[in-house]
Amino acid sequence: MTESLADRQYPVTGAGLGLRRGIMDVLRDNPPPQVDFMEVAPENWIGVGGALGRKFRYFTERYPFVVHGLSMSLGGPAPLDTDFIQQVKAFIHTHGIRLYSEHLSYCGDDGHLYDLMPIPFTNEAADYVAGRIRQVQDMLGQRIAVENVSYYAAPGSEMSELEFVNEVLVRADCDLLLDVNNIYVNSINHGYDSLDFLRGLPVKRVRYFHIAGHYVEAEDLRVDTHGSDVCNPVWELLEEAYRHFGVVPTLLERDFNIPPLPQLLKEVEQIQALQEKWTTRPAGSVSGE
Repeated sequence: MTESLADRQYPVTGAGLGLRRGIMDVLRDNPPPQVDFMEVAPENWIGVGGALGRKFRYFTERYPFVVHGLSMSLGGPAPLDTDFIQQVKAFIHTHGIRLYSEHLSYCGDDGHLYDLMPIPFTNEAADYVAGRIRQVQDMLGQRIAVENVSYYAAPGSEMSELEFVNEVLVRADCDLLLDVNNIYVNSINHGYDSLDFLRGLPVKRVRYFHIAGHYVEAEDLRVDTHGSDVCNPVWELLEEAYRHFGVVPTLLERDFNIPPLPQLLKEVEQIQALQEKWTTRPAGSVSGE
């Protein structure tokens, strides 16, 4: 089955940028025409008021926003934090957020680990995390997207990463935030073909892309940092993603070592250039579920 761009629904369009506090003033003083939408982690803004809260509201009133959670711990052993989920729901309503996404990982038990830990690629774990995703969706009253994450060990695996991601998406009936950089990082670290992984994901569940830089620790080890420029192989993989999925909204993540705004925006412009190149071209062979 093939599917045209017009048949798909995305929460935003174009090229996006992660909004970080360190660049808020320069973005407000020099609104960049290159940026079509923005993203934040809700944990960093829930309950923030005063001058900083007003500054954040300035952006949410002028740009479409998506949010990408850090601490829902979808795969964690502890019960879901229902109070936090209600806070997220109120935050989404207050700021007109277009989509909520979370990492397909876990980050704690009774305490917070401040890191994203890999969920075992097992049938039992797929059922468990899918049930928790359905619970979150029911409480929020809307679908969410989960992101394929970078990971550095896969203990107790019974299936591949690709099989696990697809199983969770189907069992939870949720959507996908596709991180192109994470595919590349994992393909190096775990020795699989990045194009095969990309093409094995369900087209109709993709809501937007992430792209970011990483750190080269060794020839066979990449560390996902969001602290450097996007490398050429990741740009090439993004183009392959457009070839396969069509032109999907794409957000640049940069969390530290943030360069001056003109340099940062050059990467947003590179996203736009690739999107323009593929806007008039049909997507490649696409799949259904």
